Amino acid sequence: MSGKRFAIVAAILVTAAAVCLGRLGPAAAAQAFETDVIKTKAGDLKITFIRHGTLMFTFGGKVIHVDPWTKVADYAKLPKADLILITHHHYDHLDAKAIQAVRTPRTVIVASALAAAKVKGAMAMKNGEKKRLLGLVIEAVPAYNIVGMRRPGVPWHPKGEGNGYVITFGGKRVYVAGDTENVPEMKGLQKIDVAFLPMNLPYTMTPKMVADAAKAFRPKILYPYHFGKTDTSQLLELMKGVKGVEVRIRKMGW
Repeated sequence: MSGKRFAIVAAILVTAAAVCLGRLGPAAAAQAFETDVIKTKAGDLKITFIRHGTLMFTFGGKVIHVDPWTKVADYAKLPKADLILITHHHYDHLDAKAIQAVRTPRTVIVASALAAAKVKGAMAMKNGEKKRLLGLVIEAVPAYNIVGMRRPGVPWHPKGEGNGYVITFGGKRVYVAGDTENVPEMKGLQKIDVAFLPMNLPYTMTPKMVADAAKAFRPKILYPYHFGKTDTSQLLELMKGVKGVEVRIRKMGW
């Protein structure tokens, strides 16, 4: 092939690739996510960090999606869900398109009451409720604001509307806090092995609030998540010297 013909073919291929990526969108074009593996007495728990408040857990042959959102992933290319957990009804946590892409007739969907009312077939969990589903124990933890207000007297996340979840995987207790501040119910948690705490103003917590909560309930591993453009180094500094809590920073901002 002559140099001129090669250049033309290469240009066509590059253009086609660009068109294809453009159709799929930036989320699909960069579908490479960080993962961690947590050892449990019943096998490995794989955590996939999808960004923002969105996670995927793989355990015992089951796939659990948390707050799937099409802005951060192409869900047509991700594994189908055995279980979907929805923390609350805001658009970046309850995305009907993402849910539809990963649900099957056998998928179990658990959500806060307001979110469950928007998803056909979803099971509502109230704050403080505990259920055993697909061999997993799931506890709904209150998620709400005390300080952050939409307007005077109206918090971004009122008490009773949203859930965090503690999921037990082979004896390991994993806490996904949802959109919340360092509320008393969070600080009173016990025996948490892995915690995902949101750190994004004005809607959730400051690094100082996250550190305050982590020092209270002492998760063995702490992942800040849903942190937007917050400087995660502030949390590392605040947690310096705190024994028994390992802070891990993953790509969960923007």
